[in-house]
Amino acid sequence: MRNIFVTGIGTDVGKTVVSSILVEKLKADYWKPIQAGSLNDTDTMKVKKLISNSNSIFHPESYCLSGFMSPHAAANNDGIKISLSKIKLPVTKNNLIIEGAGGLMVPLNDKTLVIDLIKYLKVEVVLVSKNYLGSINHTLLSIDLLKGRDIKITGIVFNGVPNEETERFILKYSGLKCLAKIKQAQKINSDFISKNTASFLIY
Repeated sequence: MRNIFVTGIGTDVGKTVVSSILVEKLKADYWKPIQAGSLNDTDTMKVKKLISNSNSIFHPESYCLSGFMSPHAAANNDGIKISLSKIKLPVTKNNLIIEGAGGLMVPLNDKTLVIDLIKYLKVEVVLVSKNYLGSINHTLLSIDLLKGRDIKITGIVFNGVPNEETERFILKYSGLKCLAKIKQAQKINSDFISKNTASFLIY
């Protein structure tokens, strides 16, 4: 069984949508280790609403933080400290999709970043990129950072408004595989997720 960590080149690039598609595609379990803010509408709740299969199990978060901010700051506000030793992979016989918080360099405490969590969990990574001015730089920096830590990158997902030249350059320079191109939609619902599973190249 595979443990796949969905991370992004920044915040609000589509990690939850990509995680939902992967959960549906693989009929996988889902786990969000750290939820910061939106506790009445968590990413776990969103993914539950977006998938249609009945096989997926949703594992509880290791940390639920009240503030909608960087996890280290949200934890400080809640009077706690995030510790990697308290973040343990759920026990499952199924594939597991793990959704990160923000980008790779988002701090979890004064010394630990999201990329440290990925390395600690010993998982493979799906990197979500979103086309905007500067996204080539952010995507290639993220790729180099992952490669520098010897973290397996399964491939890249481009989310949002297409930009063929940006996507071509990133793929050629990095040598990575494009797993999917998810077009921007006005409404994200279970039908949208289901339709995007067919073209998602992961097995």
